[in-house]
Amino acid sequence: MAAIAAATTAFTSLHLTRSIPYTRRHIHTLITSSSTKFNITFAPPKPKPDPKPDPVIPINTNPSSDAELGEQLYIPWIVRDENGNLTLQSTPPARLLHEMANAKTSKKKKKGKEVGSKAAAVVPTAEPKHSKAARRFYNENLRDPPQRLSKVLAAAGVASRRSSEELIFQGRVTVNGSVCKTPQTKVDPARDVIYVNGNRLPKKLPSKIYLALNKPKGYICSSGEKETKSVMSLFDDFIKSWDKRHPGEPKPRLFTVGRLDVATTGLIIVTNDGEFAHKISHPSSNLSKEYIATIDGEVHKQHLIAISEGTVIEDVHCTPDSVELLPRQPDLPRPRLRIVVHEGRNHEVRELVKNAGLQLRALKRIRIGGFRLPVDLALGKHVELNQGNLKALGWKS
Repeated sequence: MAAIAAATTAFTSLHLTRSIPYTRRHIHTLITSSSTKFNITFAPPKPKPDPKPDPVIPINTNPSSDAELGEQLYIPWIVRDENGNLTLQSTPPARLLHEMANAKTSKKKKKGKEVGSKAAAVVPTAEPKHSKAARRFYNENLRDPPQRLSKVLAAAGVASRRSSEELIFQGRVTVNGSVCKTPQTKVDPARDVIYVNGNRLPKKLPSKIYLALNKPKGYICSSGEKETKSVMSLFDDFIKSWDKRHPGEPKPRLFTVGRLDVATTGLIIVTNDGEFAHKISHPSSNLSKEYIATIDGEVHKQHLIAISEGTVIEDVHCTPDSVELLPRQPDLPRPRLRIVVHEGRNHEVRELVKNAGLQLRALKRIRIGGFRLPVDLALGKHVELNQGNLKALGWKS
């Protein structure tokens, strides 16, 4: 800064008569010729660090290739040879050239089209038929609760309730991979995995079936395989056509509600609903049952009084609700009695008639509760019960 100030003072002290172009050398002379002396020193330059030598890489030079390249741009390729050494060459590796030749070229899609294609690729899912709240209400209030294992096996048609319990006690039933030997275990066929004798129990149980059969004479009310003339054989056509009427559902296991002896004909209920059967057949239901008894011989008033007084069956005194002598008909020469009972003990009507001193010719049941056997229903035929019929039987599904 002092040198600059001195130079400025020297230029202002000069009286220039004419414009003379001064060069840098002239200015230096003017400054040095001044009487003022300056001692200006500068710090030495900072030494630069020595550059590290580059690693020596063996180069496979080819004089002919160098001559052919001439002034062209040279692109080195550093490749590792079979021995693991790095080499420098002027051509790309053969493997890279081969992959580039086999590579499939594709046009770059625009962002808008790509978003559209992704949207088109997404498969739209069907909206649920019911809302989440409705499904929760169904699961909590209307969904079938878990049932006993023996009951589920019987409803699925595996065996009767008693036979199902025997299978469980024998360890032939597994629930979710574990052997279960307790018939009272609560299970849900839709969620639990149940195997019986190595066969998977279907998740979906068959629909509830309620049938009214006009039982013929000579058939017993048993579903055992050893019985050659069981009422279950009258439903063979019904079971065979089950898959057509109920596709995807397992075939039901039917059984009778209560029993009629082999010589008794008439109304008997057949179902696969164990709870319904227990409700209808239990004495607490107080369902009356009406029978028509055909008698050999004459029936007098004292016979009716003897029947109405009842008799002892299995150490229990049983009396009928009502006894009535039906009027004679031209096509039916034998007398007939209408007897109504509600207890339904084994052979109760036959014992009442026998105790009165009468000989029973035929016995037919025509009514259970409020449901009466259809007049046009032939022997050996059945009819499906509707909600009104079930209500007449005292059942509310």
